Formats: sequence, C-alpha cells, structure tokens
Amino acid sequence: MFDFDISGVSLLPDGPDEARIKDLLRLSFSSAGIESGHVAVEVVEEARITQLNREHRGLDKATDVLSFPVDGVEATVGPRELGDIVICPPYCESVDRAIVHGALHLVGMDHEADSGEMLALEAEILRWAAQ
Repeated sequence: MFDFDISGVSLLPDGPDEARIKDLLRLSFSSAGIESGHVAVEVVEEARITQLNREHRGLDKATDVLSFPVDGVEATVGPRELGDIVICPPYCESVDRAIVHGALHLVGMDHEADSGEMLALEAEILRWAAQ
C-alpha cells in the first residue's frame, strides 16, 4: 500500500487531479517492483523550483521536475520513505510525464547514466496509463 502526500494541485487547473497523480505513481513504483511506501508530491511555481534547482543541482534556472529520494533503492525494512517529487507545470512537456519521470528517479533510475532504459520505461508507463 502506498501513502501519498500531494500539495499544490490547485496549480494544475487543466492537469491531472489527485486520483490521476496517484494512479501514475502506483504504476511507476509497481513497474520497479515496489508495492508500498510513502511519497510526497508538490506542485510549485517557477521561483520555487528555480530555488531548489540552484540549491541542489547548482543550476540557476527553472526545470520541469526534481526528485529527492530518501531511503534509497536498498531499503527493505519497514515502510519505505520513497522521497519527494517537485513539479513546475509551466516547464512540463506533460505533467503526467513529469510525475512518472520523478517517480522513476526515486527508485534509482537515471536517464543520464543508463542506456535509455529509464526513458523507455517512462514511455511504456504512459502508454499503460492512457489505456
């Protein structure tokens, strides 16, 4: 079972509602073999994501999504604290894609270091979610 904290959904007037966000997260985590845990999703404005990107990645610019894992991929005891996903809708090609992308980063995937596996899985999850 997953536990979700979702804030800032009011910034998504034409985007996914809380139920859709939870479905995308469940699909993403389940595809990585994770069946339970806690995740927080925050939808923010440009100034906030720019601040976080500067503080945590040294990049003084806005971006679509940032992920902050907590327990790491090796955690196996007790409820798993997956981490936080922060989304800035004006910078998203698709908010659905940003949610899946952020979740896959929380489970240890990294499109900058793999051979395309993360982005392929992301596309597959989005196809599943569209059905």
